[in-house]
Amino acid sequence: MALEQQIMTEMKEAMKSKDEATLRALRAIKAEIIKAKTEPGAGGEIDEATEQKFLQKMVKQRKDSIEIFEQQGRADLADKEKEELAVIQRFLPVQLTEAELTVAIKDIIATVGATSAADLGKVMGVASKQFAGKADGKAVSALVKSLLS
Repeated sequence: MALEQQIMTEMKEAMKSKDEATLRALRAIKAEIIKAKTEPGAGGEIDEATEQKFLQKMVKQRKDSIEIFEQQGRADLADKEKEELAVIQRFLPVQLTEAELTVAIKDIIATVGATSAADLGKVMGVASKQFAGKADGKAVSALVKSLLS
């Protein structure tokens, strides 16, 4: 419930300051919270892991949209997505740097005993659990592939 209360508080502030970009992003997050709470089996409550999961999904959607809009030459729409992305990312944990990620992945590779690209699945299984919410899945996958090859 902490995220929902934080979103509501920030929405009020955004309305008072007439910050349309922030308000748009906060409304999108609120809609995801409501959607998650009303899914079958949720029981009207959502845990922190579910919150992180849908926030990451929203970040991924925004990044994909930005890429598409920039390819299409629609800087105006890309700018709106970037504004929303910045707001959504405030609610996610701090992302690992590439250096931190490299060290952690090397540790996982040593722990799992991976030696070749055939062991990619073993490493990714451990890495995806360990870095949930802390690193982008594509970046982790690319780094694991490069370290194993």
